[in-house]
Amino acid sequence: MSSSEQPQPQPVQPVQVLYCQVCTYPPEYCEFGSSITRCKEWIHDAHPSLYDKYYSEEALQNKLGTLSLEAQAKLEKETAKKEAKAEAKADALLKKKMASQVTIKRIERNKRKHVTAIHGLEAFGIDLKKAAKFLAQKFATGASVTKNAQGLDEIVVQGDVADEVLELIENGAGVLKGVPIANVDVVEDKKKKGGD
Repeated sequence: MSSSEQPQPQPVQPVQVLYCQVCTYPPEYCEFGSSITRCKEWIHDAHPSLYDKYYSEEALQNKLGTLSLEAQAKLEKETAKKEAKAEAKADALLKKKMASQVTIKRIERNKRKHVTAIHGLEAFGIDLKKAAKFLAQKFATGASVTKNAQGLDEIVVQGDVADEVLELIENGAGVLKGVPIANVDVVEDKKKKGGD
């Protein structure tokens, strides 16, 4: 039999992995996340056979069979505590996000020359470098991330584009998606005239 007549090996098909839509772990690892109760609900509704395999009474009894009653009670108490802590953290993060303000400041550099400074976008999970690049491309001008007088990061865009930036945020354009327009303020920063 010559080498050209040998059967070609069949390609191995990739394994399809199912991920939980709540914690993003595979279902058998949901118990290590911080939202097991919601994970169980999702698995129960979306994949009943997997729910039976991992979280039915029988499956849990098999898992817990080796634990003492005190250890089982302690484990359940710890899980409930962990979930409550994770939910409280998520609520606090949401409250902080909703209380955050984005400030678009129109700054006059010298007669008719302006820059626009945008501060507070990071509170809404926006990558400032990506946002600066997006704005630079959008307005065909320079834009960079710098520290303001308070030592906080802000985006500085060359030119008077405050109204356009507000409109982009309102429309949820590009990387500026997810900022509630009610949390955005536009302010003027006029240069003080020297007394001569």
